[in-house]
Amino acid sequence: MSYPGYPPAGGSYPPASGPYQQAPGGYPPQPGAGGYPAAPGGGFPPQAGGGWGAQPGFGAPGGGMPQGYPGVPAPGQQPMPVYPGASNPSMPGYGGGVPTGPTPPAAPAVNKGYRGTIKDFPGADPLRDVEVLRKAMKGFGTDENAIIELLGSRPNKQRVPLKAAYKTTYGKDLVSDLKSELRGNFESLVLAMLKAPAHFDASELREAISGAGTDEACLIEILSSRSNAEIREITKIYKAEYGKSLEDAISGDTSGHFRRLLVSLSQVQTLIMCIVSNHVPSVYFSVKCIKNTPAYFAERLHKAMQGAGTKDRTLIRIMVSRSEVDMLDIRQEYLRLYGMSLYTAISGDTSGDYKKLLLKLCGGSD
Repeated sequence: MSYPGYPPAGGSYPPASGPYQQAPGGYPPQPGAGGYPAAPGGGFPPQAGGGWGAQPGFGAPGGGMPQGYPGVPAPGQQPMPVYPGASNPSMPGYGGGVPTGPTPPAAPAVNKGYRGTIKDFPGADPLRDVEVLRKAMKGFGTDENAIIELLGSRPNKQRVPLKAAYKTTYGKDLVSDLKSELRGNFESLVLAMLKAPAHFDASELREAISGAGTDEACLIEILSSRSNAEIREITKIYKAEYGKSLEDAISGDTSGHFRRLLVSLSQVQTLIMCIVSNHVPSVYFSVKCIKNTPAYFAERLHKAMQGAGTKDRTLIRIMVSRSEVDMLDIRQEYLRLYGMSLYTAISGDTSGDYKKLLLKLCGGSD
C-alpha cells in the first residue's frame, strides 16, 4: 500500500527483515522510557504484529487476574480467563455479584494468538512517514486523509518514533505542528496515538485524579487491566512527570475501600486483600474487569456512546489502548451483549475525520 507524499520509487517499501527497520541516516534510536518495560533486547516484546507488548504476570501477584496483555496463571493457582483468548466457560459474562438481569448468550470461542487490530506495517520507514505528515500539513488546508491512513496503519512502536524523526528532519515539533492544524476530538485522538503506552496511561490517570471530580471508572479501567511491569512503569513516569507518587495522588483523591483497592493495585500488591466484607460498587466493577476484560471494555464503550453526548475521552482511551491488545475480543463481546457491531455503533455516534480514524482502530465490522 502506498501513501501520498512518498518520493517516487521503483516499487513500494523495501522488504524488511524485521518488524520495524529504521532507514540509514534516520533519527537516533529511541530510549525505552515511556513505553512499557521490554524483554532483554530492547523495544516492546515481539508479537505477531503488535505494539503494546505482552508482559508476564498480573497486576496483583498471586491473584490470577488477566491484564491488558497476555500472561499465564501463577503456579498452583486456578486459571482465570486470560485475554486475548477465550472466555472461561465456568464464568460466562461477568458471573456472580450484583444481579444484572438475563444472562447474555455465551461468547463464541475465539482464535488464540494476536487479538489486536493494528499490526506492523511492512517496511515502514519513519523518514518517509514524516514526509507524508509534513506534506499533509503544508500549504493551504490539511490533508486529514493522509494523516488517517498513515497513523491508522502503524502500531504504537512505529508511530511514537515519528516525533524524533520529524524533529531530526525538519527541526520542528510534530505534536505542536499537528495541534496547529487539527481540532477537536480528531486532534485528541491523533495526539493520543503518538504517546507511548505508559506515558498515555500516566496522563490519563493524572486527568482522572486532578480533573473536576475523580473519574473512578478511569482509575479502575487502567489499574485493573495492566500487568505488574506496566503498572511499575506507569508509576515511575507519573512521579517523574507530575512530581508526586501515584499512590499519594490516589490516596489524596479517593477514600475507603476504593482507595485501598487502587493503592494496592498501583503498588502491585495482592488484590484480594482489598476486597473486604463490604461489597462496594467500585470494587465490583474492578472485579468485572478482572474476570472478563473484553466484556468489561465492551460495556465501557457502550456506556461512552449511550445517551445524550459521547464520552469521547473514554472512547479514545479504550480504542487507542486496546487496538493492539484484544480489540477483536472486545468486538465479539460487544456484538454478543448489544446485538450490533462495535463498528456500527461508532459509525452512528461519531462523524468526520474523528470517525474515520476510530474505525481504523476498530479494524472492521462483525
